Amino acid sequence: MPKITTFLTFNNQAEDAANFYTSVFKNSKIVNTSRYGDTGPGAKGSLMTATISLDGQELILLNGGPSFTFTQGFSLLVYCETQAEVDDYWNKLTAGGGKEVACGWLTDKFGVSWQIVPTVLMKLIADKDARKAERVMQAMMKMVKLDIAELQKAAAG
Repeated sequence: MPKITTFLTFNNQAEDAANFYTSVFKNSKIVNTSRYGDTGPGAKGSLMTATISLDGQELILLNGGPSFTFTQGFSLLVYCETQAEVDDYWNKLTAGGGKEVACGWLTDKFGVSWQIVPTVLMKLIADKDARKAERVMQAMMKMVKLDIAELQKAAAG
């Protein structure tokens, strides 16, 4: 078991989220679940926790009640190699009530923030040519969903 694992606390949607997230990412599964018993605080038999693996990344989801909410201060970052991958994750994670934010960020229907980022972006904004990196950054700041071709066009000048 890794020493650091992402732990997301939902009001009462952890089971729906586990099923949704494992349907979005390839090579993903629900590893195990635990359910509330007589002592609660959730209803007896309802999901307490689900451990899921999203393409090898483990997360634990908990139904913790209405006092827990998500903010954009925490997000899950997904690196993508191709525009098709960016588009696929973007479309799936915004489906059913998710919201597009800006600069590759979105919020899914559960309120969890995600960053869908092409790996080429990280290379381009770290380029030793400061003007090139700045053009890419300026282009990215105008985007909602990131567009690899437009980022490369900005890099080329």
